[in-house]
Amino acid sequence: MTDITHLLDTRYLGNTPSQWLTAVAVFVGVLLSLLLVRRLVRAQHAKLMATPKEELIELPLMVVSRTALLFIFIAALFAASQSLDLPSKIDTLMFTIFTINAFWQAGAWATTAVLAALERKQRAALTTDRAAAGTIGIIGFIARATIWSLVVLLTLDNLGIEIKPLLAGLGIGGIAVALAVQNVLSDLFASLSITLDKPFVVGDALSVDGIAGTVEYIGVKSTRLRSPDGEQIIMPNSNLLSSRVRNFARMQQRRVVLTFGVTQDTSREKLAAIPNALRKLIEAYPDTQFDRSHFAKISVSSFDFETIYIVKSADFNRHMDILQDLQLKLLEMLENEGVSLAQNVQRLKVERPVAVQTEMIEESPSDEVTK
Repeated sequence: MTDITHLLDTRYLGNTPSQWLTAVAVFVGVLLSLLLVRRLVRAQHAKLMATPKEELIELPLMVVSRTALLFIFIAALFAASQSLDLPSKIDTLMFTIFTINAFWQAGAWATTAVLAALERKQRAALTTDRAAAGTIGIIGFIARATIWSLVVLLTLDNLGIEIKPLLAGLGIGGIAVALAVQNVLSDLFASLSITLDKPFVVGDALSVDGIAGTVEYIGVKSTRLRSPDGEQIIMPNSNLLSSRVRNFARMQQRRVVLTFGVTQDTSREKLAAIPNALRKLIEAYPDTQFDRSHFAKISVSSFDFETIYIVKSADFNRHMDILQDLQLKLLEMLENEGVSLAQNVQRLKVERPVAVQTEMIEESPSDEVTK
């Protein structure tokens, strides 16, 4: 009994065994409580995410569900240390560790909240303002850089590092860093130029140096296109702006040039009637505008016509429908008039060689007898 009493009265690091048991109980209680809360929050968030409607409470639940296990463990350990009489150095160390961990967890929460809010705004902007949707990625990058820069500065300050001399040194070393990452910086400034100037936005159909695709995402360093064949094309922003970009989404109408040739046995009267007939065919479409139609050229084996008209729509499928129907009607008209389309034929003229005539000297019978 005396031994047990002595054991209970013995102090370890300045605390009795009962105080240590209390600290362990606090640690386990806080740890399990925080884990339980995180699990309930994650379950509720998953339940709300399964519904098509966006609830106002979804964002706070998402932020809380991103609580790290390391933060929970250190928070429980710090809460347990408050029930102990620890040396000042250990107490200060525990407070510093908890503070730094809290800063990093707050940075994770803030990043999650900002990115989730921007993602919601991007989904809404895709239906109303696609230009705003393209700038959200840049805003997200700037927000993340700002948040984590503050976290790093607060961490260094709590570690006892003087921030002002460090910032001065970074200002001098920033020149060398800028030279080392000039390609990355050029893409960054190019992305800012895309954001401000808006030469294209998400959803636009582009053609860049013969590469065609639809803009899927405008990032800090690159822009992603989806080609008609389905593959994703990633282009650096600096290269993209230095190239000639054709934005088909900004197209308001299409200028179509239709050329064909007829055989050279076509009469002059039929040749003169073809441009006017083509004009009537084109003007029959309500969303087209006739420009001109001419007997444009006399080729080696054909009489060539050139017709130009405007489709008052940027829809490529509509343009192809009109072109297909127009060409079918043109073929029907030429068949009714007895006019044939010219074929690209090369004629080869072959001449027989002139026979070489040789004179045969006939010998007289008297000569033969003489011989």
